[in-house]
Amino acid sequence: MTTTITLPENPYLLLTPGPLSTSHSVKAAMLKDWCTWDDDYNNIVQDVRQQLVRLATPSEGYTSILMQGSGTASVESVIGSVIPETGKLAVLTNGVYGNRIVEIAEYLKIPVVTVDSGELGASDLTALSAKLESDPAITHVAVVHCETTTGMLNPIEAVSKVVKAHNKVFIVDAMSSFAGVEMDMAALDIDYLISSANKCIQGVPGFGFVIAKRSRMEEIKGFARSLSLDLYDQWHCMEANNGKWRFTSPTHVVRAFAQALTELQEEGGVAARAERYRINQRTLVAGMRELGFETLLTDANQSPIITSFYSPDDAKYNFKQFYALLKSKGFVIYPGKVSKADCFRIGNIGEVYPQDMQALVKAIGESMYWTDETVNSEAVA
Repeated sequence: MTTTITLPENPYLLLTPGPLSTSHSVKAAMLKDWCTWDDDYNNIVQDVRQQLVRLATPSEGYTSILMQGSGTASVESVIGSVIPETGKLAVLTNGVYGNRIVEIAEYLKIPVVTVDSGELGASDLTALSAKLESDPAITHVAVVHCETTTGMLNPIEAVSKVVKAHNKVFIVDAMSSFAGVEMDMAALDIDYLISSANKCIQGVPGFGFVIAKRSRMEEIKGFARSLSLDLYDQWHCMEANNGKWRFTSPTHVVRAFAQALTELQEEGGVAARAERYRINQRTLVAGMRELGFETLLTDANQSPIITSFYSPDDAKYNFKQFYALLKSKGFVIYPGKVSKADCFRIGNIGEVYPQDMQALVKAIGESMYWTDETVNSEAVA
């Protein structure tokens, strides 16, 4: 017996850096079951892998690997699989996610050093160059492209020039920027790029992916420090078996992602989506500044992905209550994550458009009466 399913309307927009609001058609793609052994499904996997490489660069010599789990699982698969026992990692940090790469390396007993610019500072290229000069044991350098702690967009082109001048392997955590910020992986000479299904391609959570130079993948057999996160073995299995995953594949999520890729192309590709995100962000900031809010970052350092705002200097302000008021009006935002500033964050990505940003600003203006006791401040998800 077949039951007709009507997808419910979401009661609110997710204005977060992922998971994010998705289209009805992406959600609908998950209504069919798939077999992980069947070519109908594995052909979809192979097509997804090829499309990811084409989004990353028009150049030859690149490949992609899909990896079950959160975006952090994919980051850990790279850190734990590409650095040999004799290797050493340097990480440029200016937020939580750069620090998480350091934490992963420490868990895996990989020698690691940091070049820390502070939460509000852009990547310190002079300090990086000095570190690479003084420590020839460093073999790999990692950086987070968009540090969603603040919304900082780190200058990966300039970082790459320093890394490659010292002949190091370059790892970019492009979790929140890939397909939302235009880039050419080959032109940037990135060896490993990491992102996730539930970010700018506008799929749903369940897997991450790595795009890599094929020559680098061929070098790392046997390096992995984990069975389930062995990047080489996952790649080899997909290469040898028409896209088959080593362990249970998130089939419904992959199918939704394939639909999201189709919708990315229908929108006009990365250039068109990046422009929409930029307009979203500019619309948001202009409206918020009119209401008296200040951005945490200067415009020069700001990404189009997520924007941090200082909390109002008002004794009556309470984030939980503010959050609940906005949620009741159809918008979910993010708390701040900066240790030295009281702030909150608003995502600009997903199935979200400039008119949504305008509606949000209107709702924020209406929600600036912090003492509205009719809203339950415990409703923060």
